[in-house]
Amino acid sequence: MVGTKQQLGRVGEELAADFLARRGFEVVDLNWRCPQGEIDLVAFDGEILVVIEVKTRRSLSYGHPFEAISEAKLRRLRTLAVLWARHHGYLSCRIRLDAVAVLAPRGAEASIEHLRGIG
Repeated sequence: MVGTKQQLGRVGEELAADFLARRGFEVVDLNWRCPQGEIDLVAFDGEILVVIEVKTRRSLSYGHPFEAISEAKLRRLRTLAVLWARHHGYLSCRIRLDAVAVLAPRGAEASIEHLRGIG
């Protein structure tokens, strides 16, 4: 049973990673942290390095999960993507930002949406 917001977020990230892997992505990092922030998922979509923001909700009561991705969050993700690439030796790769929304109501199967190229 998922109780806390952090636990729900982790479950959402695991569901998102499995969802993307089933669609041919090679997930290479989860919850990468540095002093500037955190990246939920990093994967390769072919030759493209993809930094993925995962938003998980129980319901749409507070809006769709994608609505929580602000311009400030996109700017931070761009910075974090370059930092991850530099740290792991992938600076010559094309980089894309994606988002995954996980709607996980209690007692029901989760639904997952994937947006490519969000910023």
